[in-house]
Amino acid sequence: MDGAEDTLRRLREAFHSGRTRPAEFRAAQLRGLSRFLQDNQQLLRDALAQDLRKSAFESELSEIGMSQAEVDLALRSLRAWMKDRKVPKNLATQLDSAFIRQEPFGLVLIVAPWNYPLNLTLVPLVGAIAAGNCVVLKPSEISTSTEKVLAEVLPRYLDQNCFAVVLGGPEETGRLLEHRFDYIFFTGSPRVGKIVMAAAAKHLTPVTLELGGKNPCYVDDNCDPQTVANRVTWFRYFNAGQTCVAPDYVLCSPEMQERLLPALQSAITRFYGDDPKSSPSFGRIINEKHFKRLQGLLQCGRVAIGGQSDEDDRYIAPTVLVDVQETEPVMQEEIFGPILPLVTVRSLDEAIDFINCREKPLALYAFSNSSQVVKQVLARTSSGGFCGNDGFMHMTLASLPFGGVGASGMGRYHGKFSFDTFSHHRACLLRSPGMEKINELRYPPYSPRNLRVLLRAMEECSCRCTLL
Repeated sequence: MDGAEDTLRRLREAFHSGRTRPAEFRAAQLRGLSRFLQDNQQLLRDALAQDLRKSAFESELSEIGMSQAEVDLALRSLRAWMKDRKVPKNLATQLDSAFIRQEPFGLVLIVAPWNYPLNLTLVPLVGAIAAGNCVVLKPSEISTSTEKVLAEVLPRYLDQNCFAVVLGGPEETGRLLEHRFDYIFFTGSPRVGKIVMAAAAKHLTPVTLELGGKNPCYVDDNCDPQTVANRVTWFRYFNAGQTCVAPDYVLCSPEMQERLLPALQSAITRFYGDDPKSSPSFGRIINEKHFKRLQGLLQCGRVAIGGQSDEDDRYIAPTVLVDVQETEPVMQEEIFGPILPLVTVRSLDEAIDFINCREKPLALYAFSNSSQVVKQVLARTSSGGFCGNDGFMHMTLASLPFGGVGASGMGRYHGKFSFDTFSHHRACLLRSPGMEKINELRYPPYSPRNLRVLLRAMEECSCRCTLL
């Protein structure tokens, strides 16, 4: 990270020159990002396969395709997003112009994780570019192959006076955070999120923290176990379970557990074959450190399905655990791997109590043929996102915000929410330099009559404003 200070100075000077503000410049950078994705599809697939043994299907669906969709949406919508937004006025300001202007913050830092190293770098970058910022990208050093492509290839497609990729591990990132940024966007663990937030606080820098947590999945007795198993299996073991919105555990009755186990085994076999290790559709754990951590979690409870592992291949089989205790590590930390504990509860109320006595999760899922049951779980809990009768499909909608709450994060992005996140919403009121006679009502010496008139003028539209 040598030369970081010079890089930041160069980018800040470019921002202050106004280079990034015109819509034409923003659109040109977005088109460059689109060309990067189109020109380097195979290179990106190969990098993702090297890092995570990610299949071409999963790479295209969750990394390249989602990033391209965000670019396309931003290009279609850019001028509409940038347009000043008029707001209602009261009687005192009827002759004035009142609007909100979305302005870029300035120099933005995006710190990305390793589990979706392309998506979680480029999707926030789309919002930062669309909003008119200069950006420093810090990809994860753990997903080394993807990091290399982002560092060596991506800059060729962007204006290098306005965008930079910096490399390094925790020590270098710590030094980078000592510099002042105008906005920081971080995706990663709650532990590191606290470090980022503390560093940002020294400069009063606003942050978005996209963190993780233990995402519950409630399965009601009134549902088809095979349908539930198909959907849970897909989104639990997608990317070998290394997904921040994957279900971390299932809550169900003992009776449903007995019906769900053979259905889960059936789904795993249909999806990945009798030997998931040889399946081209099943990924691998990112590195030895995380493999060993997950291997330790296999000692919790009792293995009902899977449980096999191979350290040399960083392979852990799609696994289902039963008879786990709340105090065991698998129920205390985010799993982030292909392990799914089943926890039995006696009722919906008990399931909701179980969820609510823990930190608010990034995502929450509920399966039931009864819409009332799904709506009860939605109404009586809190989470970053919620999906009834499926997995993380809510993330595929750019019209929905993605983000956490409480310990699972703060802030939101995707689609226009990304543009809004990286924009300062500036309150603007343009008044006439004339008509001073009207303003005399607010000047001293004060009188009860003038006060009544002013209050009436401000209350006309049920709002109270400060008259300048």
